[in-house]
Amino acid sequence: MQASELRDIVFRANRKLAETGLVLGTFGNVSAVDRTAGVFAIKPSGVPYEELTPAHMVLVSLETGEAVDSDLRPSSDTPTHLQLYRAFSSIGGVAHTHSEYATVFAQARQCIRCMGTTHADYFRGDIPVTRPMSEDEVTRDYEKNTGLVIVEAFRGMDLLPSEVPAVLVANHGPFTWGADPFKAVEHAEVLEYLARMEWRVRLLSPGAARPAPFLVDKHHQRKHGPRAYYGQK
Repeated sequence: MQASELRDIVFRANRKLAETGLVLGTFGNVSAVDRTAGVFAIKPSGVPYEELTPAHMVLVSLETGEAVDSDLRPSSDTPTHLQLYRAFSSIGGVAHTHSEYATVFAQARQCIRCMGTTHADYFRGDIPVTRPMSEDEVTRDYEKNTGLVIVEAFRGMDLLPSEVPAVLVANHGPFTWGADPFKAVEHAEVLEYLARMEWRVRLLSPGAARPAPFLVDKHHQRKHGPRAYYGQK
């Protein structure tokens, strides 16, 4: 893939994120990786979405984490994206927002429970929340350590990032990902919808029973499993 093509893809994905209404001001960012070229592209830090152009997208080396061929500083969350790309080879794009309801759960340090088939269609189980970061982790390499606690959470809970393409960073907000940046944005939209539903379920019936695991597995596998039959070929 040409660098110009990667920049254009990431520009369009960031504009798509802005159009979802999930971001406020310059909050949030989307990136996409080209593993063959050894780089990913990401939104520049602090530039309003309406002012973005493809040329603004900053290329970052997967090996060094440094910007490549750009005078702009990449998003401050770039080291987090870098750790996710390094740890999870299935990820092609990453999105970060401070969407309202998902961030409420992150700030409360509460997972978003899988309470039905709408959730299971996209995520095979609860959306996990990371542990709180230590003072040393925050003071030293904060954004890098944010990525590392996400990786730690998934490995500690034995979760596959391809089956649960989202996480809540404690007291921070959600990160989502997918095979490409547009899937990452789609997962951010679905995550916020599920967070609103989970909020309402907890208000309506705090003790509501969880669905049986076989129902969760059925709905997830019919869309994402090896014998998926949802949609068209």
